[in-house]
Amino acid sequence: MQFLKKLFSPITATLGFIQNHFKAMIFVLILFLIFAPESEQDLTPNNLQQINLVGPIIDVSEVVDQIEKAESNNHIKGVLLVVDSPGGAVAPSIEVAYAIKRLRNKKPVVVYAKGTIASGSYYASIWANEIVANPGSMVGSIGVIMQGADVSELMNKIGISSQTVKAGKYKQIGTPDRKWEPYEVNELNKVIQGTYDMFTKDVADARGLDIKKRDQFANAHIFTAQQAKDVGLVDSLGVSHNAKMKLILLSGVQNPVWNKEDKFDRLMKKLTASTAVTLHTYFPAMILK
Repeated sequence: MQFLKKLFSPITATLGFIQNHFKAMIFVLILFLIFAPESEQDLTPNNLQQINLVGPIIDVSEVVDQIEKAESNNHIKGVLLVVDSPGGAVAPSIEVAYAIKRLRNKKPVVVYAKGTIASGSYYASIWANEIVANPGSMVGSIGVIMQGADVSELMNKIGISSQTVKAGKYKQIGTPDRKWEPYEVNELNKVIQGTYDMFTKDVADARGLDIKKRDQFANAHIFTAQQAKDVGLVDSLGVSHNAKMKLILLSGVQNPVWNKEDKFDRLMKKLTASTAVTLHTYFPAMILK
């Protein structure tokens, strides 16, 4: 009996280890399935990078970080910036524009206007080597706007009045509790016009356009892709495939390898989607509210 125990002890020990560490082994297996390369190409560093600029432009720190990493990465030979944005704040749009300008000095950049490339998102794209616009995209709206509400009548109706202590003639400019004074409107116009002059000059410089003819390509005109090409705001019309082929040609890459979404990020998105379905299933009242 003792002899049999010694004979089978390695098998018994192995089974015992599996039983005691089953959960840990399953966890390791899951990690392997997530992060294991799907093909030999996954082991090859990508030489072309796609970066997306989507939605209102407010916080661009992530996009700028991706651009700067692509600039410093010697494996990356070219960048495709895919844009589908109605624009946004002035300063963040300029942050992206100047990051693209720095990047272009080292490697080619192609912008693909996927749906909307207007106002701030067009500003962000102007320094690319080429802009390829989807034939169904909307382009332009090169202008600047500042809006505010006058709620003084509503305040009077509900019995609310404001009190202000200020130093400086223009310190109360833009407040919504009264109609703006003419001198305040003039002050805001000064800022708006200065920003518009900067915007249109950068567009003219980047795109090789005549600033004296800015009413043709700017003035907040909204163009179809073909109309935008006619006035010089985009270089060609095409779809994602055409934009990628254009970048491959400019970068001189023989065997293009594009960046893929991180597997862990992809898993987290799936988990988030699954959670959303569960919440919708069990808490419909929360969705209705």
